[in-house]
Amino acid sequence: MSIHSVVDFSEATTAAERFKPAAEKILKGDPEQTVYNHYNSPCGQMNAGVWEGEVGQWTVNYTEHEYCEIVQGVSVLRDEEGNAKTLRAGDRFVIPAGFKGTWEVLEPCRKIYVVFEQKA
Repeated sequence: MSIHSVVDFSEATTAAERFKPAAEKILKGDPEQTVYNHYNSPCGQMNAGVWEGEVGQWTVNYTEHEYCEIVQGVSVLRDEEGNAKTLRAGDRFVIPAGFKGTWEVLEPCRKIYVVFEQKA
C-alpha cells in the first residue's frame, strides 16, 4: 500500500450526501444534514468524514461507536433520562454503541467523525 492510499480530508472531493432524519424522529426544527463520507474501510465496519447539521432536534439510537470532534457550532446531546451535554467547537468525545436520546443543533454544526460498527 502506498502513500496514495492515505485519505487527506482537506484534499478529498467526496460528493455531499444531504438528508434529514425520518419524520417520526424529528422533534423540532428542520434539521437538514450533510455528510462527506471520505473513507469506508474494506471490511465495511469503519467510516470517517465530515458531518454538518442545521438547527433542529431529533431522536438518536446509536448502533455504532462514534468518535466526534466539533469544529463549528453548538449542539446538545441528551440521554433518555434528560441528562445533557453541550458540545462546542474544540470538543472531542466518543458516543458508545447503545446510546439513546436526542441530538439538538442550536447553531449550525460541523463535526469530524469516525464510526465503528461492531459486527454481531
